[in-house]
Amino acid sequence: HGVTWRKSQHSNPSGNCVEIAGLPDGAVAIRNSRYPAGPALICASAEFSAFLAAARDGEFDGLLG
Repeated sequence: HGVTWRKSQHSNPSGNCVEIAGLPDGAVAIRNSRYPAGPALICASAEFSAFLAAARDGEFDGLLG
């Protein structure tokens, strides 16, 4: 509670989206936008930064086929 959830401008219009929120301690929360009251995955700032860097470098591109 008390955080601002954001989703990508590339999100799908049917509502199947991932949302993220920065937490006061610097961690990042990740949730399914269809279940806002459901659980959220909490990542340390360093872990989320490493994920973003890998995504930018295309390390996960093979997952999409």
